[in-house]
Amino acid sequence: MKTSRFSSLSSLLACAALAWPLAASAADQATPSLPGHYYLQGVMETGSELLLKKDGTFEWMLSYGNTDQQASGEWRVAGDTLTLVAGNGDKEPQFRVFEESEMRIQKPAEAGLWVAIVGFPRLGPMAGVEVKFEAQSGKTATAVSIANGDAIVRMPASERWVRAGLRRQGSKADYQWLAVPSGRAQERIAAFAVTDPQWLRGQAFQKLALRIVKGGLQVDETDSSLARGLYAKPASKQ
Repeated sequence: MKTSRFSSLSSLLACAALAWPLAASAADQATPSLPGHYYLQGVMETGSELLLKKDGTFEWMLSYGNTDQQASGEWRVAGDTLTLVAGNGDKEPQFRVFEESEMRIQKPAEAGLWVAIVGFPRLGPMAGVEVKFEAQSGKTATAVSIANGDAIVRMPASERWVRAGLRRQGSKADYQWLAVPSGRAQERIAAFAVTDPQWLRGQAFQKLALRIVKGGLQVDETDSSLARGLYAKPASKQ
């Protein structure tokens, strides 16, 4: 019996010795829980917050002096780097033609001009959209929507507007082409709605990289004033 008990004990100790390195290795590989609310520390006269959500999206804001900035989108992790990708990640905005009931501007555009209005009905305009105007003859002209959502080009009176291609300014994606309703073409003014109002929000940056360090997140851009600070979670209450 003694031999059997010692044998069993030896077997258990051997199993424990084998299991311990595995447990320790798993603990070493475990990373802190990143989702949560972070506050910028160490940058004078600047307030900034970062909310990392469990669904992989983020909300970011910064305030200094009379300037307020914000950004939202998706966050990703690769190694010790966390990257904030503003907007809708790598997605492209989608557009549709305004319904006539949504149009507030009914009068024709000024002679010689074609006007594309970009925005979201009853919410506001969308700047930074590249609009390619195409005439029935095949002639094209391009303009980018400004702060009030207008993209305007000059076209001869002999041309008739048939369709418009839209994409984000600077994007290499294909244009999304939409037919211009005949009534709108005749008046040389048409409106195009972005299907997701999230795109109306101005973004402070397109991408922001942060290093995962002890105590929080450090901006990984040496030419940024934010790199002097640290995004840290508030100390938990005991």
